[in-house]
Amino acid sequence: QVQLVESGGGLVQAGGSLRLSCAASGDIFAINVMAWYRQAPGKQRELVALLSNGDVTTVTDSVKGRFTISRGNAKNMMYLQMNSLKPEDTAVYYCSADHLGVRYWGQGTQVSVSS
Repeated sequence: QVQLVESGGGLVQAGGSLRLSCAASGDIFAINVMAWYRQAPGKQRELVALLSNGDVTTVTDSVKGRFTISRGNAKNMMYLQMNSLKPEDTAVYYCSADHLGVRYWGQGTQVSVSS
């Protein structure tokens, strides 16, 4: 099993930056995919960026050039650097990890961007 804990969310003005962290624990060496998702009020959860076996893929066009996903030197850490934030980036951000066919989720961290 895997446990995930996100941190780093908060309130920021438009144009500002935040860095989200995800700490994984448990059987982390069997994780093959880690990703960031977000869910805005009244909307479905959407994939923001994904790391698969060391490759980096930013999925959502709206964040290309602004968000960067990375893995820490410690294999259990993943980050999402968010620059040039916009009000439409406001959402709860979730970390996920795929482990032996099961997707695990963190509790989420709120990101709020004021105009």
